[in-house]
Amino acid sequence: MSFLFDKVKDAVHDVEGKIKGSDHGQQKPHVDIPGHHTHLHTHHSGVCSDGDTHHMHRFQSFAPQREGNDAKWYVDGCGYMWAVAEALENARETIWILDWWLSPELYLRRPPAKNEQYRLDKLLFNAAHRGVQVNIIVYKEVTQALTLSSSHTKHWLEDNDPTGNIKVLRHPDHLPDKQVLASSFWSSIKQSGLSASKLSQLPGDVIKGIYGMNEDSILYWAHHEKLCLVDGHIAFMGGLDLCYGRWDDNQHSISDAHPGDLNKIVFPGQDYNNARIMDFNDVSHWQANKLDRKYNSRMGWTDVSICLKGPIIEDLKAHFAQRWNFIYYEKYDVRKDARYQPLIFRPNRSAIIGHPYDQAEPGAEVTAPEGGHHHDFAGQYHHFRERMRSQYASGRERLEESREGIRDHMHHGQGQQYPDLPLGGVQIQLMRSCTKWSHGVPVEHSIANSYIETIRDSKHFVYMENQFFITATGDEQKPVENRVGAAIVERIVRAAKNGEAYQMIINIPAIPGFAGDLKADASLGTRAIMEFQYNSINRGGHSIMEEIAKQGVDPMDYLRFYNLRNYDRINSSNAMAQVEQKSGVAYDDARKGYDQKFGQVVDSQQYGQDYADQGAGENAYDRYQQAAHDVQGQAGASELATGKWDSVASCYMLGGEDIRNVPWDGDAQSELDAFVSEELYIHSKILIADDRVVICGSANMNDRSQLGSHDSEIAVLVEDPQEVDSYMAGQPWKAKKFAASLRRQIFRKHLGLLPPQDMERPDANFMPVGDPNVYDWGSREDHAVADPIAPSFLNLWKTTAANNTAAFKRVFHPVPDDDVRSWKDYDSYFERFFKPEEAEKDKKKDVGRPSTWKIGHVVAEEFSPGAQGLSEVKEILSRVKGTLVEMPLMFLKDEDIAKEGLGLNAFTEVVYT
Repeated sequence: MSFLFDKVKDAVHDVEGKIKGSDHGQQKPHVDIPGHHTHLHTHHSGVCSDGDTHHMHRFQSFAPQREGNDAKWYVDGCGYMWAVAEALENARETIWILDWWLSPELYLRRPPAKNEQYRLDKLLFNAAHRGVQVNIIVYKEVTQALTLSSSHTKHWLEDNDPTGNIKVLRHPDHLPDKQVLASSFWSSIKQSGLSASKLSQLPGDVIKGIYGMNEDSILYWAHHEKLCLVDGHIAFMGGLDLCYGRWDDNQHSISDAHPGDLNKIVFPGQDYNNARIMDFNDVSHWQANKLDRKYNSRMGWTDVSICLKGPIIEDLKAHFAQRWNFIYYEKYDVRKDARYQPLIFRPNRSAIIGHPYDQAEPGAEVTAPEGGHHHDFAGQYHHFRERMRSQYASGRERLEESREGIRDHMHHGQGQQYPDLPLGGVQIQLMRSCTKWSHGVPVEHSIANSYIETIRDSKHFVYMENQFFITATGDEQKPVENRVGAAIVERIVRAAKNGEAYQMIINIPAIPGFAGDLKADASLGTRAIMEFQYNSINRGGHSIMEEIAKQGVDPMDYLRFYNLRNYDRINSSNAMAQVEQKSGVAYDDARKGYDQKFGQVVDSQQYGQDYADQGAGENAYDRYQQAAHDVQGQAGASELATGKWDSVASCYMLGGEDIRNVPWDGDAQSELDAFVSEELYIHSKILIADDRVVICGSANMNDRSQLGSHDSEIAVLVEDPQEVDSYMAGQPWKAKKFAASLRRQIFRKHLGLLPPQDMERPDANFMPVGDPNVYDWGSREDHAVADPIAPSFLNLWKTTAANNTAAFKRVFHPVPDDDVRSWKDYDSYFERFFKPEEAEKDKKKDVGRPSTWKIGHVVAEEFSPGAQGLSEVKEILSRVKGTLVEMPLMFLKDEDIAKEGLGLNAFTEVVYT
């Protein structure tokens, strides 16, 4: 057995005996996958065990496979948001947006000082003035639990648009019932918010009342899709919301202090965020950021999104129109506000693979009745929606017998005729998770089906990158229902039994929520998620690794989990002190003045009010900028004053300077204290199989996203017909260009084998679909990652992760960590160095022990004093390449992470899975 398997073995109960007693040469029984409503039924049956009959399309999706498409990937927000801005700037007819959170003040291009016109609200206001019809749907949050401020999003965009062309719908409504409003809980909840610790103490009926009801559905759930459709011609979708905290470049700089020029600021206002230290608050005032960027890093954000063009757009439009019309007739029709109208749309039926287009639900495939009177259409819509609900509730024939009747009544004439679209090209299918509360339709979980079938049918290799990983291998892991875990077990056991070369690599965040101190009461929800994740991976008796081991297979031979982490250095050098002294303005006051200057809406008389009173803020900005200019003009001005080293994130990327050679303007202690580290938050929702198939969308790997009855989600499965010569386990392999280039780009980024990205020098990867992705096929770095299961690659991947993990552990003491197996270990390894209360007590002036009050900084006590200690730190950091680190599978293995039986709480059972 390998050393790594021995390491994991401690957390896999009773595995040793099962492995020792097995015969690896013997045929092992097939791992059965339970058949109740776990979203694992085969695509041949077409029926879920809840009795609902789905469509004939693959994965039981409402949408067919379509060919003749073009697709383009984006790794991280820099290129993606540039492309979205390009499309919005050139929109001529319609803009349709679905988002979990939309921040109107988000800059889609950086730095903001050079890209004022590319703030999201300005792009939308300009589009509305051109006559573009802008329809936006955002999730209406439980305001006591989340700080998204969808109300601000709606009213800022609508109230400052005199044309009336911008329409924003919020859904669902969360209205506490009379019992809750009268309870003693409610006043305390309003004061303290819906924290996980508070909710875990409430009776289930009270929780249901707080979140509201819609028929039989408890509205714990969210609209989680991310979609932008422009002119019914081009679509952007994936993991990225158009909101604060998501824009990032490939090197993930987590420092944004610019003493020599405030106009180099990349993350204005609340967009500079580290929710592990301080969550978003009061986002309706975008400048109200209390995170001090002279001392605290931001948290990096890695994500994957795509841009699409072709027949697949018809299904995305159908999905959006269904959602819009469902919400409109449920909530907005009674208001008789002329701003809001149902969408009139009929999809094209060309370029479909396998089956004729078959659409069961009303609401998307609609045209106006003769004469264009919407009230007649509304009556028909209500009639058929109620009929649908009646059928759904009674368990009769569902919608099968009424499909043609719906079409006959709702389509008077043929509507718009679309030209035939070319066949060939990229094959894409839209899948989704939706149901009655979210979409007015019977439950659909085609995303879960696509994950399971793609894993089951994979030949050699699966890569997953996801924000969460909560799944089950069988009934024993209730309340978790989705069975992606069972599919993983089945495929790996089959590979071992057949002697196949097979690997799975899964990347998830080290901490799936935003708790700074995992031991705090406020971290209860994060701990609950972590407990469910570890029970999915390697604990609890029925996890994936345990189930594989029960079949006599070493899981570590086939399956590995990883996280991401990075470091940077905040430029709080002598250069900053010089400018502050010369200007008489503190850096943070000048930075606030910058936010005020660039926080105005273009032509405020045209669009409405300014954000804030200017005056003192802008004056501070101007004074600081003039002093910075004067300092840079002095003879011998340092590189720290010019801005060259405002971030050192490039040091761990391809071609970056060795951190040991990077200068500093100040003493050794100040530089030591300027280094910061944070987990690189993985928010992607992708699966890549065999370098041939890509699933990309908004769906997390948990019940919330996969079951269909919970959060609403969309995803697409992309199959590119263009082949490229590659290798798999050293043997020639025909990969697909789209999947292979995306997977290689991601791997090279994680390994530090990509050069730093320049946000001001766009290449083809910043453009919308039409300009193909640029990728340097055949380069040395490409060859290093080309074969994802070759021993040379696996050695590179594992060695890089191990080296990076050791370096971060030595310098920063991050948690989770494999050596922290109990809360006692946690106290000695992390808690005694990073206690937020110490910062308050000492008023952040504990210079002798800086790490006792600044989370994410160097544990200075571990190193020699002065210049020698600094040299030791930089020597260790020079070994970091990229951001890949090992996932600590042994973290808190001796503890009930969630504590006090949290897993049995009726609320957490569903909300945190």
